Amino acid sequence: MGIRTENAHAPVTAEAMSAAAVRAFGNIARLWNLDTDEQLVLLGSPPRSTFYKWKKQPEAAHLGRDTLERISYLLGIYKALQILLPDEKAADSWIRKPNAATLFGGKSALDRMLSGNVADLFVVRQYLDAMRGGWA
Repeated sequence: MGIRTENAHAPVTAEAMSAAAVRAFGNIARLWNLDTDEQLVLLGSPPRSTFYKWKKQPEAAHLGRDTLERISYLLGIYKALQILLPDEKAADSWIRKPNAATLFGGKSALDRMLSGNVADLFVVRQYLDAMRGGWA
């Protein structure tokens, strides 16, 4: 029998989800060496002032559905790369390397993701999931 707390089944608040997403995105951005402009595009181009507020005070961030969806895809991409390429440096540098797969057309996954469309994040995530034998 496990220990239960009063809030064991309490829903996760939008604020808590936003704060966790901002922190996770910041960690990925650091590992992938994303500059500010790249980060902004991947997040859906929020105003710079908003972006800097999120970074300074993640607990005060109120991310919209689109931004949360984008970060979710990026987390999935990050995790898939960690599984496919157990060497951390190889996993973290993969997004910048030219890729011969048809969907990349010789460009990098980051080039594809920087189109600004959330669908391109989805496509990269789907590609990686297929490569590791997941859904496609």
